[in-house]
Amino acid sequence: MNEKIICAGFGGQGIMLMGKLLAQAGMSLGYYVTWLPSYGAEVRGGTAHSMVHISDREIASPTILKPTTCIIMNQPSLVKFMDRIEKNGFLMVNTSMAKEIVEKKALRIAAFPLTKLASELGNIKVANMIAVGALIRLKKIFPLKNALDELDKVLPLKKELMAVNKKAIKLGYELAA
Repeated sequence: MNEKIICAGFGGQGIMLMGKLLAQAGMSLGYYVTWLPSYGAEVRGGTAHSMVHISDREIASPTILKPTTCIIMNQPSLVKFMDRIEKNGFLMVNTSMAKEIVEKKALRIAAFPLTKLASELGNIKVANMIAVGALIRLKKIFPLKNALDELDKVLPLKKELMAVNKKAIKLGYELAA
């Protein structure tokens, strides 16, 4: 296991939460994990990204220059990160907010209308959790149950949102079947 993930999108899309959940789920299985959020001067509506490295070996640096996987939630992030992905890497794109995907032979690409699907679930903010569910299924990083079980550790004070977030993770997992 040596998964280097960049999650990127607008501030307010749950980019940090997505990365934190992936890191927590990996940690709970005994992997070495780093999580590096990047807010910069961004606020809700600006760009943001987080870097998650999950490995069965010690990790020297939390910075990821060449990710094996990118989860991209908007067009500006697609432009910024697509060319950084390792050859034969994986790119997941939210087609609700990133319309122009350039096909690259050296990448595996999964495209889903994540924001639209989240809206249909009744909460646009769970697009990030749909992405996590799809990633778990497509990359087989860890079991679905692990992500569902760890969600309460990254959303400890938001019990009212737990049900819709778990539903979103399950939807993403099924979507990627």
